[in-house]
Amino acid sequence: MALTLYGISNCDTVRKARHWLDTAEVEYRFHDFRQDGLDSATVERWLSSREWDGVINRRSTSWKALSAHDRASMNAGHAVAAAVAAPTLIKRPVLEDDGLLEFGFSESRYATLLS
Repeated sequence: MALTLYGISNCDTVRKARHWLDTAEVEYRFHDFRQDGLDSATVERWLSSREWDGVINRRSTSWKALSAHDRASMNAGHAVAAAVAAPTLIKRPVLEDDGLLEFGFSESRYATLLS
């Protein structure tokens, strides 16, 4: 697997991560959730190494748009279906490579992970 950055192109945090990677001359592939989609196997892989609330952004507009019942009953199984239906529920950006899985962006964290 090559280094992949997942997100949406108009997200400010994703833009910051892309700028950091470009400036650091790190080769990566950008996977836009809106253009390229998101499959259940990818979300299941992420959830196999994180709790659902480490993958799903509970501060997002997409989370707030879910019904109160859906938010209250969220678990790993529901998170897969919810994220595939609304990929903007995922904490962004997601940086993934062999053995590397990082949600969110921090310059210092990226520098540590990719040095």
